[in-house]
Amino acid sequence: MIAKREIWRYPEEAKVWVGKYRNSHNLLHWHYDCEFVYVEKGSVDIFCEKKKHSLHQGEALFTDSGQIHYQRACEPDTVLIVIIFDYNIIRPFLEKYQLASPKLFNSYPVPAYYERLRRILTQRRAFYGEEATCAVCEMMIEVFRGEQLVHRLENDRAEEAFKKLLEDVHERYADYTFEEAVRFMGMSDAYFSRYFKAMAGTTFSQYLNYVRTDNAVRLLLSGNDMTMTEIAEKCGFATIRNFNRIFKELTGSSPSRLPKDYVLSERFSYPSEKSFSPTLYDCELIESSEQNE
Repeated sequence: MIAKREIWRYPEEAKVWVGKYRNSHNLLHWHYDCEFVYVEKGSVDIFCEKKKHSLHQGEALFTDSGQIHYQRACEPDTVLIVIIFDYNIIRPFLEKYQLASPKLFNSYPVPAYYERLRRILTQRRAFYGEEATCAVCEMMIEVFRGEQLVHRLENDRAEEAFKKLLEDVHERYADYTFEEAVRFMGMSDAYFSRYFKAMAGTTFSQYLNYVRTDNAVRLLLSGNDMTMTEIAEKCGFATIRNFNRIFKELTGSSPSRLPKDYVLSERFSYPSEKSFSPTLYDCELIESSEQNE
């Protein structure tokens, strides 16, 4: 998902979802739900609260409601446990506080909580929604007791505007400009450039090129009869030469030779000393609370 608000769909009577991902990677996004991630195997980089957090086996991170984040598995066959739940579940006792750091410094029996929640959500016995809520509360009380807390801050107006900017870019990527983004945020050119890099981990122009390329990939794979020039223009590239150059930089392939099963990597947003192959990791949901036991 490209820098948009993600909306989770829960079972009828519960506001909790659990699952395991192999080689998880996603793009800059946020949701009003809370997300708990635990590394069962391998390692992952998660960008949250303007900082990259590297997690290894046995480590966990909690993404609070509304926090902008993205993640990428750092090695093949990385497996993540993911627990997502409605913030209202923990609001009554955590409205005044939040974790000092998204990454947890102490260890917790997350796999046991995961198995308990998955059993509750798959068996769906009477009052399973309430039972799942109780399990989440128990888990989060243990975490918040064990971690350093700070008083919950009021929503940053600039951050809320930033979220709206990302949605605006997603909708009007073809003709969006740096100048428009600066005006939207009400900042100077230099301050906006620094702010965007801090929030997204990449420059505005790099992000915009990625959004345009992602949409070009979708058009190329859709089987339509558009020419390369038409696709380039529709996605906002000034010239076919510019389109070809940026497309190859981000995909490793020319538009005319793009594999039919290609999935665009989000490598643009992960500064790394190591090269990253767009086809190295295939994100896969390997287990979830929607699957019957």
